[in-house]
Amino acid sequence: MGEFLDLVQWPAMVASVLAAWLVASNNPRRRNIGFWVFLFSNVLWVAWGLHTKAWALITLQVILAAMNVRGVRKTEKAEKSEKAGNAGQG
Repeated sequence: MGEFLDLVQWPAMVASVLAAWLVASNNPRRRNIGFWVFLFSNVLWVAWGLHTKAWALITLQVILAAMNVRGVRKTEKAEKSEKAGNAGQG
């Protein structure tokens, strides 16, 4: 199990990079997906941090997860506003 957890850092890193790319999109749906991918990476980083006893990393990931939840809420709100605005154009 320890060897598996050693490898978790690689998918966590890939998920973090993918999430950053998605969050930088102008499309609210892609940004929203990016925040969800960031939340997934937060979980992976916490799992790896627990395994390696990286307490500062775990603390950082909890804080970043809270910020990502905020991002999800904001992008979902923007997505709803955009859909409501487009509905009036038809």
